[in-house]
Amino acid sequence: MAAPMLASREMPPEKPVTVTSMSPVRMETTYTGNTGNDLGIATMGFRASKYNPPEWHESNYAKYYQSFADRDCGEGVRHESKRTSKETDATTTRTQNDVSKKLGERIQDIDFWKFELNREIQDMIAETDLLLLQKKRLENALAATEVPLHISTDNLNARQRRQAIDLVQDEVELSLLKEVEIINNVQDLLKKTIMQAEKQIASNRDAKQNLEMDWSDKKEALEIDSVCGVLKNMNTHKQFYAGSAKFEEIQSTPESWAQFSHDNIVRAEHERMASIQLRTLIDNVLLDTSRDMREQCDTVDVAFQKRVEEMQDSKTKMENNLRKICDEIGQMEKNISHLKQAIRDKENPMKVTQTRLDNRTYRPGVELCRDPVQYKLVGEVQEISQSVDALMEQLNHAENSLKDLQDNRMALEKEISIKTNSLFIDKTKCMTTRTRYPTTLKLQGYQQ
Repeated sequence: MAAPMLASREMPPEKPVTVTSMSPVRMETTYTGNTGNDLGIATMGFRASKYNPPEWHESNYAKYYQSFADRDCGEGVRHESKRTSKETDATTTRTQNDVSKKLGERIQDIDFWKFELNREIQDMIAETDLLLLQKKRLENALAATEVPLHISTDNLNARQRRQAIDLVQDEVELSLLKEVEIINNVQDLLKKTIMQAEKQIASNRDAKQNLEMDWSDKKEALEIDSVCGVLKNMNTHKQFYAGSAKFEEIQSTPESWAQFSHDNIVRAEHERMASIQLRTLIDNVLLDTSRDMREQCDTVDVAFQKRVEEMQDSKTKMENNLRKICDEIGQMEKNISHLKQAIRDKENPMKVTQTRLDNRTYRPGVELCRDPVQYKLVGEVQEISQSVDALMEQLNHAENSLKDLQDNRMALEKEISIKTNSLFIDKTKCMTTRTRYPTTLKLQGYQQ
């Protein structure tokens, strides 16, 4: 076995040469005899533990050699530590450079998707703004249909005030009813299209929100990775974070990360294409609805002109119906007065019954009995209440009937007042009102 040698070329200590004595060496000395005093203290049989010179030299050599061996081991550990330190430092530097390079590549990937997301966001904002303008056109067109609908219904209501032979379902009325139907269909179509536009706008905004959230996450990730990319060993804003070297369960893979942004962009493009198609549909809807309404308006105007020529001698009266209505109103008013008086007549009996019930609650002790009188009084309260309810119900019916009669009387009076001039309704009122019919541009939503 080769002897150890220090890196400093120091040789191990030489083993001492053992000198053999010819005379036997006494390993131990035993003292005998009485060397004590008269008190009885003696050293009889006392043994002194002492080593011989060879053992002393051997012990010293062991200490020297052990010191040499420990120093040799320590020196080896120091050299190995220096080698390991250099090797780990090189590995750490290389790994850190690789990580910095990967961070740079990651930053480029994030910046690419961030740019794509921002581009799609801007396109989506522009498309949504255009769709909002189309939706505004729809709302303007819907608001513009209120005037034609009011004109048509006003014409119909005005012509409803004609009596007897004047109250005929002529060509004008059929044309007006068709016009109302067309306007209602147009309004339903416009409302449905507005709902589609609102739904598409919401979809656009949802897609934009997803893009913005993705863009915001990438912006934040880009800032974090940028900070990580420029972080060096000499920076001060670094510290230990226990447990940070781990993989989260919900972490995405590079493929799923890129696919997520790709899917968001694809969904946004799909919504944008749907929005473009909807804007084209809105243009067609507004064009068709405005054309239909204007064509029917011209048809109604021609029918009015023809009807005015046919109504020169049409007159009737409605005094009989008005008189009957007035008589019935008088009878109904008397009936209502009688019902109110009947209701008031029930107040005193109710007060008497409830006072009796209240007074009987003060009966002492066992006298507070649920006797037949108590049952009868409670039944009387219920009976009076039911009577009042029945009278109130009849009063309500009577008042409603009176209101209907009064409305009918007002309508008849109004019709009678204009009966002598039926031409005034069609020619002066209706045809003059129709001159306020909206233009085609307004029906298409270009004007408010």
